[in-house]
Amino acid sequence: MEFKQSEVNKLMYVTNRPELIFTEGSGMWMTDHTGKRYLDYLQGWAVNALGHSPQCMVDALTAQAKKLINPSPAFYNAPSIELADLLTENSVFDRVFFANSGAEANEGAIKLARKWGKKNPDSEGQDRFEIITFDHSFHGRTIATMSASGKPGWDTMFAPQVPGFKKAELNDLTSVERLITKKTVAVMLEPVQGEGGVIPATREFMQGLRRLTKQANLLLIVDEVQTGFGRTGELFAYQLSDIEPDIMTLGKGIGGGVPLAALLAREEIACFEAGEQGGTYNGNPLMTAVGAAVLKELLKPGFLQSVKDQGQYLSSELIKLSDKHGFEGERGEGLLRALKLGKDIGPQIVEAARDLNPIGLLINSPRPNLLRFMPSLNVSKDEIDQMLSMLSDVLKKIGH
Repeated sequence: MEFKQSEVNKLMYVTNRPELIFTEGSGMWMTDHTGKRYLDYLQGWAVNALGHSPQCMVDALTAQAKKLINPSPAFYNAPSIELADLLTENSVFDRVFFANSGAEANEGAIKLARKWGKKNPDSEGQDRFEIITFDHSFHGRTIATMSASGKPGWDTMFAPQVPGFKKAELNDLTSVERLITKKTVAVMLEPVQGEGGVIPATREFMQGLRRLTKQANLLLIVDEVQTGFGRTGELFAYQLSDIEPDIMTLGKGIGGGVPLAALLAREEIACFEAGEQGGTYNGNPLMTAVGAAVLKELLKPGFLQSVKDQGQYLSSELIKLSDKHGFEGERGEGLLRALKLGKDIGPQIVEAARDLNPIGLLINSPRPNLLRFMPSLNVSKDEIDQMLSMLSDVLKKIGH
């Protein structure tokens, strides 16, 4: 299969892409237009919970496409009801709003928190709207979610920002306390900062944050776009800390590769009124049928324990690799992990790994001094060993 550069250039430039075009995928593997295969430790940035084109998703898409694709969100449909029931039965939340992307779900969480702040004003009757977020956090690329994010440089990129987002330091409860005012309505965080470098919030910090927010009558919002749906070895990462948040957002893994996201809230927080939240494709049966199929796989006996086991194995092997090459260790939760390189060679490793022959390796470097690993949740031990062997070859090739 041949592609002309003039055809590729019809796509709007938004990022640097290598000159290859992927045409097929199965499990942990992808194939490009030349027939070369790649072991994929990106999986769409932690999107493909069950790998590329799993049979359960193919079956769900095929069966639902023959029934009903999009009746309009003005009406109920069976798959969205089924998925909402599954989500609430397996979490602390009571209500679900389906969206198309994690950014859209987070935008909804911001709106819901501000709506709740209007209904629950401060002691002087003033609306509460400020949300405390964290340095190095990532909540999406809409104007509001970029404003909420703590990514360096984003405060000026599309200025002026949406006001009302103060930045605290992850795992520093005092930094959160200092920012609370009468205008504060919520605290919003990722249980593991994925784009920030796979930095987990500690159990103690999460528990302290829950106590603090309850004492101050603030909402606790967990952005589980990257950590939800089994990625950390629990169905949702907040469960690692044995807490009950007020609002949760999901994306990426919930659709297993199709555009699906969700905003979940406890009953007393779900205060939207008619017309305040919606979207043309929200909760359409084609996407929610897939989400239900993915969740049913994750809920099968032993699946999440396998994620924990494989995550622990990957962690221990990355530590061995780190010790061998004089790196700075690893960190993460479950099958969201980072190798701390201690030097800015991440992009060089990513490129060399992709260019390996006859088989390439796809990995990610969200910061130049580390690598991030996001395999499918059903990755095998053999596929972990193969990745580690290929990575070792790359490190030798570049002189590390």
